Amino acid sequence: MNDLDASTPEAHRARYMELKRNAARRRTPRGKVPSAPRALSAAEILHEETIPGGWYWTTRVARGQRLRIVNPGGRASVSTLIWNADDPSERYNAGDTVKIQWNALLGKGDVLFSDMGRVLASIVEDSGASHDALVGGSTRATYEKRYGPTPLRNTRDNFCLAVAKLGLARRDIMPCLTFFAPVRTDADGGLAWRGAVEPGAYTELRAEMNLLVALSNCPHPYDPHPDYAPGLAEATIWRGLAVERTDLCRTASEEAVRGFDNTDALFGA
Repeated sequence: MNDLDASTPEAHRARYMELKRNAARRRTPRGKVPSAPRALSAAEILHEETIPGGWYWTTRVARGQRLRIVNPGGRASVSTLIWNADDPSERYNAGDTVKIQWNALLGKGDVLFSDMGRVLASIVEDSGASHDALVGGSTRATYEKRYGPTPLRNTRDNFCLAVAKLGLARRDIMPCLTFFAPVRTDADGGLAWRGAVEPGAYTELRAEMNLLVALSNCPHPYDPHPDYAPGLAEATIWRGLAVERTDLCRTASEEAVRGFDNTDALFGA
């Protein structure tokens, strides 16, 4: 029996908390201060899309461009999948994104890691809305449990359609990130919806690679509203701004720096 086998859950937790404290000391101080979206000129906007409640949208976002997602009425939950457009076998990794950054409460300054240790996208702006990096999107089963037998559109089925449109397959569907879903854990590790999403909430991603993106606008499995009435979501792709050497996302932590080094090497930057 090795030391790991002989250790207790309490010992594992103590070691985890020690590592978390050390990681926090290394992080660049940053505040997740809510901010208003920057007004965009017509020359900056490349594409605008409105995603009705229950529907999905797929797109490509080039390296350096930004994708802004807005929740006008506060009733949209936007589940998101991201792949490297140049090699879709590289994709968003929910576990690494949370684990490497010691943080499941993603917001401005955090990055979305791929399963190859590179950065797919950065969260460069955010209104302070809560996002879910743990639960994932809705399925037919979650809706039947909640609403009874129903043909209502769900995120899993939407993603099956989305990957086909992108030339991918069901095996390319991985655990997703859902924006505007305030899911939190309690002291016992339970998950629950906490609070509400304000109308006008938004988040903005900067593509650090050429990306394939799928968005599904369906009620989250933990959404407490009794009715199926998802609101509109708005998406805008725009040209983006030059990245400074002191960029918040690129310098937030040692882990982020390594992720960007790996990503830049892919593009010869």
